[in-house]
Amino acid sequence: MAFAVARTRDEAHLYLDLHPCKRCGSVETTWDRALVSVNGELAERYAGACEDCGEAREFLFGLPQKPVMPVGYPTFGGQEPSELIDAGEWLWVADLSAGNVPTGDSKEAHRTLSVAAAAVEEVVKFIPPGEEEVPDDGFWSERGRQMRTAEPGRFQLDRLLIVRDTYRDLAARHA
Repeated sequence: MAFAVARTRDEAHLYLDLHPCKRCGSVETTWDRALVSVNGELAERYAGACEDCGEAREFLFGLPQKPVMPVGYPTFGGQEPSELIDAGEWLWVADLSAGNVPTGDSKEAHRTLSVAAAAVEEVVKFIPPGEEEVPDDGFWSERGRQMRTAEPGRFQLDRLLIVRDTYRDLAARHA
C-alpha cells in the first residue's frame, strides 16, 4: 500500500486544510505528527480530534525519497509535482490567497502573496518539459477538475508564469 508523498510539512498542512472534518466541515484540528509503520511501510501520520465536533481525524502520507529543506515560507516541495494536491487545487489556493491579502499589515500581506506565488509555481511543476500546458493527468480532484473546466486557458505555461511573477513582485513590495 503506497501512500501519496507529502514533500514538506507546509504541503502536508495545506492538504489537511483542504480536507476538513467529514462530520462538521471544520479544519480546526491540533495535529500530532509521528513516523509509523503500516504493513511494513514507513509513513508519516497526522492525527487529531476536530476541535469543533470531536471527530477523530487521521491522514497517512508517504515519505519523500529525498527530504526537501525549507527555503523561506512557504516551502511546498522540490522540483517534482505534488502527489497530494493537483494542479487545479493549487491554482484554487493561489486564487484564494491572492483574494485575501490583508491591508495595513505588510508582513502578513507578504506572507499571503508568497503563498499565492508558491501555489502557482506548484501548478507549473505539472507541465512536462517542452509542453505548454498542464496535461489531463494533472487533475484528479473534483475541485481541480472544476477549475480546469471553468477556465482551461489558465493552465497554460505563459499565463501561469505571468501570474506567478506578478504575485512575486507584489510580495516583494511588502517585504
